[in-house]
Amino acid sequence: MAALFVDPRRLETFRVVASTGQISAASRQLHLSQPAVTAQIRQLEADCGQPLLVRTARGVRLNAAGRVLFDYAQRIHGLLDEAALAIAAGETLTGELALAASTTVANAIVPGLLASFLRTHRELQVRLEVGNTREVLAWLSEGRVPLGLVEGHARAPGIRLERYLDDELVPVVASEGPAEWLRIRTMEALREVPLLWREQGSGTRAVLDRALRKAGVRKGPQRGDLQLGSTEAIKRAVSLGMGVALLSRWSIHGELSLGRFQVLPVPGLRIPRAFSWALPVDEPSGAAGSFLRHARATPPVLLP
Repeated sequence: MAALFVDPRRLETFRVVASTGQISAASRQLHLSQPAVTAQIRQLEADCGQPLLVRTARGVRLNAAGRVLFDYAQRIHGLLDEAALAIAAGETLTGELALAASTTVANAIVPGLLASFLRTHRELQVRLEVGNTREVLAWLSEGRVPLGLVEGHARAPGIRLERYLDDELVPVVASEGPAEWLRIRTMEALREVPLLWREQGSGTRAVLDRALRKAGVRKGPQRGDLQLGSTEAIKRAVSLGMGVALLSRWSIHGELSLGRFQVLPVPGLRIPRAFSWALPVDEPSGAAGSFLRHARATPPVLLP
């Protein structure tokens, strides 16, 4: 059997196409035309002797062979990031690290990343802007920050998204809350209790709106529901027994481990989503670029 040669440039193109799920999005990220991206994918498939992607009306998705190759492509990309970090380890970064994050990731993910990054870059000042997803994208578009981390389905002109972490919104109540809420096991029961919502413009709110409409639970907030401006405010309201909330698993790790919150097992209600880096067309440089490479290569730390 002849040895398989995989061109690294084609492999990276394949990785970006698989990550974005669209040729058009990959072409913008790679600064290539769509025909050039398509040609590279077809040549890679010819080199491998089999298709790697399934074409659909909404974009592309990996087939079985594509998933195998994508795993290696991700690992190679991670190794290159580690190499860049190793080279930069002796570099002294000064000035300001500016970034923005939506509230859930600002509370649950960013502090651990900053702590590990600043151990080797103590000369840096940090400016973290916190808002909802819509605000973070606006700040990035305005040039107020060079890097953002957002949740939900986000779009903005001139901004590209790079998937970072998988997440899931789960229904939770206080473990010491009303007994009838602790017994909720169906969609019908979930319709009858007050729900706690984020404000309009929140990535969590956008994902939740779509999922609850599809499940037939809610068409937006109704009488008795509460709308609150941050994940921390919602968690406090849950603790006070004010309603049921659908919150990020990343954001409630501490409450679950301490037994303060209980996840309600509601069959048929699964709300997956992702946290993504929001980036300008060009890769950020300086402190923001170094922080991004560090984050790509460093497993996030769950906070207590």
